[in-house]
Amino acid sequence: MREANSIDLTLLFLLAIIWGSSFFNIKIATYSYEPITLALVRVIFASVPLIILCKFKEIKIEAFSKNWKWYAIIGLCNISIPFVLIAIGTAKINSYLAAILMSTTPLSGSILAHIFTKDEKLSYGKSIGVIIGFSGIVLLFFDKVVINEGNIIYALITILGSTFYCIGGLLTLKLKNKKNENVTTSTTLWSVIFLLPFSLIFESPWSSSPTILSTLSLLYLGVVATGFAWLIRFRILTVNGLVFQTQVAYLIPIFGVIFGYFIMDEIITWRVLISLVIILLGIYIFKKNNKGFKI
Repeated sequence: MREANSIDLTLLFLLAIIWGSSFFNIKIATYSYEPITLALVRVIFASVPLIILCKFKEIKIEAFSKNWKWYAIIGLCNISIPFVLIAIGTAKINSYLAAILMSTTPLSGSILAHIFTKDEKLSYGKSIGVIIGFSGIVLLFFDKVVINEGNIIYALITILGSTFYCIGGLLTLKLKNKKNENVTTSTTLWSVIFLLPFSLIFESPWSSSPTILSTLSLLYLGVVATGFAWLIRFRILTVNGLVFQTQVAYLIPIFGVIFGYFIMDEIITWRVLISLVIILLGIYIFKKNNKGFKI
């Protein structure tokens, strides 16, 4: 892996901007689209560039091979369920709050990894990072302007979506010897299989009358924030490695707050800003003490 140059840094910031902008687009899309249908369209659009990438690189897609059960389970836990839960939660909370809550995924993942793996135990340094990071989350729940009786359940649903990302990340370790492009494409295809019947049965998407703005946001989520962003992620992983790519975790909530404030006119309180700083500090301390960061 080479040392990052200006192009690599530009791509990292572009990835952060794209993923940071996904939260306000999710909120806009939920104005017209139900959560399962929203998630379905995202993964359909994501699967197209991923399949093309595998064909271009001559990587075999093993979604329906003898390991199909693992691809299916990971697709369910790492894509289908969290995409739906995040859509449900973001519909009722500020988009920047969703971005902040989702940024704690590495911290949640570290706790699950400590419990369920043998080589990802929490050290003293990592534990300090986790405690500091989650204290920032706790502070958010004391801000009644942002989280109150009317939306607290949706904030918890968003955190649950983040937790499923962590579970999916742990399950992905079962396929750690497989190529990243194959695993991502195969699990995405399975997520389409899971989401399609539920969307058709429970949400009847053909009977909806979506607005142009919601449709554009949904197209952005599928084509740019999922499909194109994953291609950028692959490029960064290949050229610069996993450690460099995970630096995006610091930038996503920052851009989420910026977009939420300037585009969605969402109210940002002093507790939100302090919580964001505390959470990012926790992530920094955790990652500094975790050279083998995986989730």
